[in-house]
Amino acid sequence: MAVKIALPKGRLLRKTAAVLHKAGWDLDEYNSNMGFYRPISRRYPDLRLRVFHEKDIPIQIATGNYDLGICCLDWIEELLAKYPGSGIVKVMDLGYGRGVLYMAASDEEATPGGTVRIASEYPNLAGAYALKQRLGRFSIFPVWGAAEAYPPENADMALISAKERAELAGCGMAPVGRILDYSAFLIAGRAAGESRDLDEIVKSICGALPEPEKASSDGDAPGISLKSFRREQSPGVVRLALPDGHQQQQTVELLNRAGIRLDDYPSATGNRRPGIDIKGMAVKVIRPQDMPLQVANGNFDLAITGRDWLTDHLDQFPSSPVREVMDLGLRRVRLVAVVSQDLKASDAAGLREIIGGRDEPLRVASEYVNIADRYARENHLGHYRVIPTWGATEAFLPEDADLLIENTETGRTIARHNLKIIETLFESTACLIGNAASLADPEKSGRLEAFKSRLQKAIA
Repeated sequence: MAVKIALPKGRLLRKTAAVLHKAGWDLDEYNSNMGFYRPISRRYPDLRLRVFHEKDIPIQIATGNYDLGICCLDWIEELLAKYPGSGIVKVMDLGYGRGVLYMAASDEEATPGGTVRIASEYPNLAGAYALKQRLGRFSIFPVWGAAEAYPPENADMALISAKERAELAGCGMAPVGRILDYSAFLIAGRAAGESRDLDEIVKSICGALPEPEKASSDGDAPGISLKSFRREQSPGVVRLALPDGHQQQQTVELLNRAGIRLDDYPSATGNRRPGIDIKGMAVKVIRPQDMPLQVANGNFDLAITGRDWLTDHLDQFPSSPVREVMDLGLRRVRLVAVVSQDLKASDAAGLREIIGGRDEPLRVASEYVNIADRYARENHLGHYRVIPTWGATEAFLPEDADLLIENTETGRTIARHNLKIIETLFESTACLIGNAASLADPEKSGRLEAFKSRLQKAIA
């Protein structure tokens, strides 16, 4: 039986690829330019290699889908904080990819508040920290990333990853505590370790490891006191969220056409509070995935995000106060249902017929968990299970999922993975969204209408 190994994309890809090259695995494709998540080892042709978003790897190991995996300790401990009995064995510290999880707060002066609000990509570790510190009242806000952007206006603290303490100062933060030192680990499923002979694979990796990276040495440096903060913006200020990542360049071009100038967006230094040449408007840069919920919670009045993420939010919260204000026509993608080319189904009805007689649930993998849930439910796909993913979703089919709900521009990546589209759910473009209460606020309505009018002229 083939040994199944989960490899990381993202921050660990380059160094992991170097280790495996030195180990003589002779991979056909595992690099930063890859568009294929199924590399093949010429030295070990029986290995079944898949490339995942790093956050998905501990779950793949814990559920027994893969025998070995490489990911950083932060995501391992995030899973174990919620599921301490997970079947994960830490085989060895690989010595690279070092970093630190800091609990941090804004270094600006602010007034003490009540409930401590903590934003993080690591909600389980953040909750464990709050309980350990015996915080009387606290709220954890899970975000897709950019947690450092939220304090002090929208959160009191953030649990964030950094290579060293100095990075916190660069984003206007100061440490409250040092939570976890992490590095890349080789992990195994407990059942696989007990029943499979993995020695040759593990030894090849051991012999190719670089000199361990030096750990950050600021462990005992004092931080700021543990306390909660509030900083309120002036009444009438319009709070705008702009996207990071792939949508940035097109957003900048749109704003330029509208005659709206931004200072330091995109930022070479990681600044998430660019200046804007509109009086009475404040801007933050956050992940598009987080925008609908943040607008719904009243943390922002307006945001530029994708209709895909707005739809996913509204599928979960149909009575949400978020409204689509206008279609901006940027970054056009399709939300599609995808299955293996080998599956004899060309639409949802064909898929329903194929799975109708089987006992196990249909596995639906997607970043859009609420859209995926609605699709399976409305198409009467029987007993199903939605598998949340964080990217590289094409790697899941056909072994680890039966159906994907995915976005695509051209469909080329889907076809390259021997997959096919059986249905287009809808087309998604960037859109301006707003909070219903903000849109009706007389103190903000003038600025909101002026901003909308300038955008409308730019897209006409």
